[in-house]
Amino acid sequence: MISLKNINVMQSVQVHGGIFMPAETWRLLDTGVSDPYTNMAIDEAILLEHREGKTPPTLRFYAWSPPTISLGYFQQLEKEIDLEAVKERGLGLVRRLTGGRAVLHDDEVTYSVVAREDHPLMIGGIRPSYLRLAKALAAGLRELGAPVEIASGRKGGREEHTTAACFDAPSWYEITCGGRKLVGSAQTRKGGVVLQHGSIVLTLNGDDLFAVLKMPSEAVRQRLLAKFYHQACGLEEVLGRRVEAGVIKENIVRAFTRLYAVEFVPGGLTEGEKGRLKELRAKYAAADWLKRR
Repeated sequence: MISLKNINVMQSVQVHGGIFMPAETWRLLDTGVSDPYTNMAIDEAILLEHREGKTPPTLRFYAWSPPTISLGYFQQLEKEIDLEAVKERGLGLVRRLTGGRAVLHDDEVTYSVVAREDHPLMIGGIRPSYLRLAKALAAGLRELGAPVEIASGRKGGREEHTTAACFDAPSWYEITCGGRKLVGSAQTRKGGVVLQHGSIVLTLNGDDLFAVLKMPSEAVRQRLLAKFYHQACGLEEVLGRRVEAGVIKENIVRAFTRLYAVEFVPGGLTEGEKGRLKELRAKYAAADWLKRR
């Protein structure tokens, strides 16, 4: 359970460019461990119910079983992923509703945020909203002692080979430590509602990820794997100690409250969201969805 004790909510805060965000109530969900199809179905169910005005803005935490490769919406499955290697390693495989590149969800805390596009945290487009959410995530991680920064964007230049992996380089306003990517996020906007979800890595598992990515040669695979470990990191490595997932979640919740005057109310999925899950889970489990790009 996430503790919400001793969290003080201000009446309002200035978010960006003179815009003030009044104190408001969000729903806090911790749905625990689920299979990849259920996890993606829950995120979309929350988006759809919020679009209809039936639920408040929501911050959700969750985890995965089995460890899973999630593909970005626009990635080409056959071109980028070795399906036999996925099977041999016992990994799950699912396509996200959001863009971006492939992520291995293993030892991590996964979060998602759902709110309307006209919400003060989301207005202005993708980059400004990324930055506002990154500030809260970074503040929560700093409370743990992690010296994190918010990346300004990709560095210029072309690499010899660009991988399908999300964590091989930081993008706009992603969270890094010593220049190495620690948190990766992706966002989509549907029907006036924003869904952003992302991975806060605890320990990095590049071996399984790069084993399933198609490469021109084994030499290239090993070279890019070494580069991946140089450009990405996990929280345990950064802190030099293990931090329980519940502590990480509590710090992030407190950071949202402190920065954005959000009061969180722990809850569960609504009957409307639950009613959507069977159909949405079937969608994410279907071969047509997985192979659509």
